[in-house]
Amino acid sequence: MNVEQVFREERGRLLATLVKRFGDLDLAEEVTSDAIEAALRHWPVDGVPARPGAWLLTTARRKAVDRLRRDRVHAARLALLQVEVDRADPPAGDALPDERLELFFTCAHPALPAEDRGALTLRCLAGFTTPEVARAYLVPVATMQQRIVRAKKKISQARIPFRVPDPHELPERLPGVLQAIYSIFTEGYAAQRTDLAEEAIRLARILRGLLPDREVTGLLAVLLLVHARRDARAELLEDQDRSLWDRDMIAEGSALAEEALTGGYGPYGVQAAINALHDEAPDFADTDWPQIVALYDVLLKLVPSPVVALNRAAAIAVRDGAAAGLALLDQLADEPKLRDYHPYRAARADLLHRLGRSAEAAQAYREAITLAGTPSEQDFLRRRLAAVELSTGGDNVVGNSNTRSKN
Repeated sequence: MNVEQVFREERGRLLATLVKRFGDLDLAEEVTSDAIEAALRHWPVDGVPARPGAWLLTTARRKAVDRLRRDRVHAARLALLQVEVDRADPPAGDALPDERLELFFTCAHPALPAEDRGALTLRCLAGFTTPEVARAYLVPVATMQQRIVRAKKKISQARIPFRVPDPHELPERLPGVLQAIYSIFTEGYAAQRTDLAEEAIRLARILRGLLPDREVTGLLAVLLLVHARRDARAELLEDQDRSLWDRDMIAEGSALAEEALTGGYGPYGVQAAINALHDEAPDFADTDWPQIVALYDVLLKLVPSPVVALNRAAAIAVRDGAAAGLALLDQLADEPKLRDYHPYRAARADLLHRLGRSAEAAQAYREAITLAGTPSEQDFLRRRLAAVELSTGGDNVVGNSNTRSKN
């Protein structure tokens, strides 16, 4: 294992251990960085130690105590914590004690704004720098810096505990953690940032190792089954070259989907089952659309959201025809959450085009373009609009816009 791999694997554990010990996320981040900087100076000369995690923890704890001793404001805290780092033995074994599960729940605490949870998870558990997190969420660095500072301040001021919730609290708290990871994946998916999507999968694997819950398994399955199609996703699902799909990833995701549905149904398990049916089908026409619609019926009961209703309508359009799907989409036209949601406009445009209502389809695509969020989404929608205009001999002028293809 090279130095970069060591830092990647150990940083989250180290930070979690230090937060638990000192109760200060800022301090823990600072001394984690200090310890890594020290390792960068010493390890190329002395070699990577046999127990790199223990080396980093010992170095970081000593630096933390030095900082606390120099800071009068923190002197009382040092006495209160009764930290005797200089006399403490390094942790036994080859790795740090793994307390990242506590850090997952702290970063995704419901007291934090929803938009801050994914960002803080990337910052603390994935080790992204603030500019990297800002790039992932397509916001200015200063804006992301303010978000992260705000989130840390909230953790401190609200005295958010660094702990795993009690068993009776898990059903309420776990969805926030899963959503934080899922949002990281969807940001990477939308921007075609493979590294970001793969980081979300890595975090989901870590979480499943720490908490083998059925819905955690379902989340990992969803991410794998969607990411398996990454090399072909420039096209609609029906047009994709399935030979480009990652069959090993599909096999793993399908097995996890089956495991996630053992003993009950949860939202991520059902989504995993839907994606498994897509990925295992030999082609679009031979996909088990009745079963997919049935699963969307279950999902809509579990998560009664307009977005789920939109996806169900799209599946019904394949099973029962474009007119049936369009009728359901029109029933959703007044849903506030879909008003600025470009996949709704794109889905409607596709069905209108299939029904031969090309002028309306072109207008719907233009609306979708103005609402889409990334250049790759814009490019996809422009191609769809161009195809509609070409088929009608229309004016091939495309507005300045954006889109996420539903594939």
